[in-house]
Amino acid sequence: MDKLAAYAVSSDNSRGRLIQEEPPIGRSEFQRDRDRIIHSTAFRRLEYKTQVFVNHEGDLFRTRLTHSLEVAQIGRSMARNLCLNEDLVEAIALAHDLGHTPFGHAGQDALNDCMKDYGGFEHNLQSLRVVDVLEERYAAFDGLNLCYETREGILKHVAKKNIQKLGELGERFLQRTQPSLEAQLANFSDEIAYNNHDVDDGLRSGLITLDQLEAVSIFSRHLTQIKNKYPVLPERRMVYETVRSIINTLATDLIQQSTLNIRNADVNSLAAIHLAPPLIGFSPQIKKEQQELKKFLYDNLYRHFRVVRMSNKARHTIERLFTAFSADIKLLPVKYQKKFEQEGRQAIADYIAGMTDRYAIKEYQRLFTIAED
Repeated sequence: MDKLAAYAVSSDNSRGRLIQEEPPIGRSEFQRDRDRIIHSTAFRRLEYKTQVFVNHEGDLFRTRLTHSLEVAQIGRSMARNLCLNEDLVEAIALAHDLGHTPFGHAGQDALNDCMKDYGGFEHNLQSLRVVDVLEERYAAFDGLNLCYETREGILKHVAKKNIQKLGELGERFLQRTQPSLEAQLANFSDEIAYNNHDVDDGLRSGLITLDQLEAVSIFSRHLTQIKNKYPVLPERRMVYETVRSIINTLATDLIQQSTLNIRNADVNSLAAIHLAPPLIGFSPQIKKEQQELKKFLYDNLYRHFRVVRMSNKARHTIERLFTAFSADIKLLPVKYQKKFEQEGRQAIADYIAGMTDRYAIKEYQRLFTIAED
């Protein structure tokens, strides 16, 4: 790793782990975090969890796993240019979606509604719960016992009612201080990845068209540049080149603007970062164009009638599973029956949130469908 900036997170200035361990040999503390995340059960399940399209709708659409890998790649590249801790950014990126339900945001919203009388459901908080409690791999502790800064980056936001439950980790929300620059950068890497890759998946699915996207300034500008440079390029490759070019523009702009913000803030320590305003971000013009692209995707892709229909099916599946398990806990696997005795409906939420898309569909069929000979 290149020399870290004075305000970057390192193994030396880390607030450490909840349970103290011997320092790793041959790797940093945050490389250890990354490795534990990659080897976790929850990480493997991301292969069969939805990004936008339900898993069975096609093999080429992005999943939570491919999305997380793309976020990590974008984040590492920008971290290197900003002299931040690449390994920490990568660990946060790989873990940020571990708590997502099956069926994407539709599943999350449905589970939150089901849990409204029991504390609600937040996927960021659930991701933290996965790495703090739910993973069962190590003899000395539950969870993955990750460093404070990795856990801080996973918890991008949290409802006010849940802050008090978080102890030390919730302090910054009460004090309104900022997380590390690595955490801020991972958050923007997520935004860059999902906006542009949802464009790619949306075009591949046929739910949005190039003609529609030409009304979006950032896409239109880059598409025109690619057409001028490669006038006979096949459409599919032209889309790839356009998306790649947009990602490059966004990453370059973020590096330049963030460098300027950091210089103007005159910070020289991690403690100063916590007290400063957010320092990672786009220039005003690129921020405006990003917001335009996000609105286009919301209006034309996420609210497309075919996506809405599938989202309604997903919501129905989650709601019926939750209702059935709540009515009769003997329908739950024995492990979760025991957890229910201690944690109530949270045990049901943990079980459902941990499901992949296809497992949730099969579980629904097992509960509600009588097979015919």
